[in-house]
Amino acid sequence: MSAGKTQRQHRVAKILADEAVTSQAQLVDLLAEAGIVATQATASRDLEELGAIKVRVPGGATVYAIPELPADQVAPEDHLRRVLGEWLVEVARSGDLVLLRTPPGSAHVVASALDRSGQPRLLGTVAGDDTLLAIATEGEGAGLASDLADLAGLPTA
Repeated sequence: MSAGKTQRQHRVAKILADEAVTSQAQLVDLLAEAGIVATQATASRDLEELGAIKVRVPGGATVYAIPELPADQVAPEDHLRRVLGEWLVEVARSGDLVLLRTPPGSAHVVASALDRSGQPRLLGTVAGDDTLLAIATEGEGAGLASDLADLAGLPTA
């Protein structure tokens, strides 16, 4: 099976949550068992982009894990730009509601990055599978939509 980067990284994150993965070679093998062909270099890049770290578990072994970011941690703007650039495919607006579309299964990634971004015009987000709603502060919908489209490299909404 040929999986796109987003689907493969989603699978990597799921594998790391479900299994004690001690090496990149083991991760490549687990991806292969899931029907996803990846090289060790690809696995290495995926781990880096997902922010995976090695943590010590009981017994002394070290395994890969993706740390949960505290809700109040602000994501740097370059992280937000990367997330929006990779996963945001459409921006539309109605008043102070900004509708954002992503590939299937990716809306929560974009919503999480936005929620941590510290965007002054953003009250919060609600995410589905491939669509999320960003709620702007009163009268700031157009500005928020424009800011997000610019960060994603999309035409202004």
